Amino acid sequence: MRRFLAIGSIVLAAVLALLVSAMNPSRVEIELAFGRLVSPLGLALVVAFTVGMVFGLASRVYWVAELLNERGRLRRALRLAEANARSSALAGKKAS
Repeated sequence: MRRFLAIGSIVLAAVLALLVSAMNPSRVEIELAFGRLVSPLGLALVVAFTVGMVFGLASRVYWVAELLNERGRLRRALRLAEANARSSALAGKKAS
C-alpha cells in the first residue's frame, strides 16, 4: 500500500509538472552568477520548485539527524545516572 501511494504521488507530481509546463510556454531569461539561460516559464517554475523541495528535504533530514544524535546522548547520560544512583543506593545499604 505504501509503495502504491509513493508511486502514485510521483506520477501525480510528474503530471502536474507537465501541466504547468504546457500552460506556461512563454520564454523567460534567467540571469545566474555565471551566465544567462533562456527557458520556458513552466520549466523554470518546475525546476525552481524541485530545487526548493530538495533543499528543504535536506535541511529537514539534517535536523532529524541532530535530534537523533541528541537523543542517543541523553540516553547514554540517563544510563550513567541510573548506574550511579544504583551504586549509591547499594553503598548506602552496606554502610547501615
